[in-house]
Amino acid sequence: MPCNSHKIHFLRELIPSFECEPGCHDCCGPVTTSAEEMARLPRTSQKQQEAALERLDCVHLGPNGCTVYEERPMICRLFGTTPRLACPRGRGPAQAIEPEAEQLVHQFIASTRQVLV
Repeated sequence: MPCNSHKIHFLRELIPSFECEPGCHDCCGPVTTSAEEMARLPRTSQKQQEAALERLDCVHLGPNGCTVYEERPMICRLFGTTPRLACPRGRGPAQAIEPEAEQLVHQFIASTRQVLV
């Protein structure tokens, strides 16, 4: 895989998806993500970021949930797919993420410069 963009796409494909409970944002909060994933998200002001951090929310959390759901970072995609990041409401995919795939995602996260969302 020649660049992080391809790695991100590849790793996202390994993470199983599932339907979150409508309106739930129990796993939303300040998280870190790679600089490349952050570049895919809309920019927010310093004031918006500080207000979200004060509330312990993600700056991209809106009244109806995640406003960047399709581009949400890998760490957000992992929530509910593994016992290590279990959904507090018991939701999850029919099949949890494969341990090898989860390890690849965590290795990518550990190997990239992380920034606060």
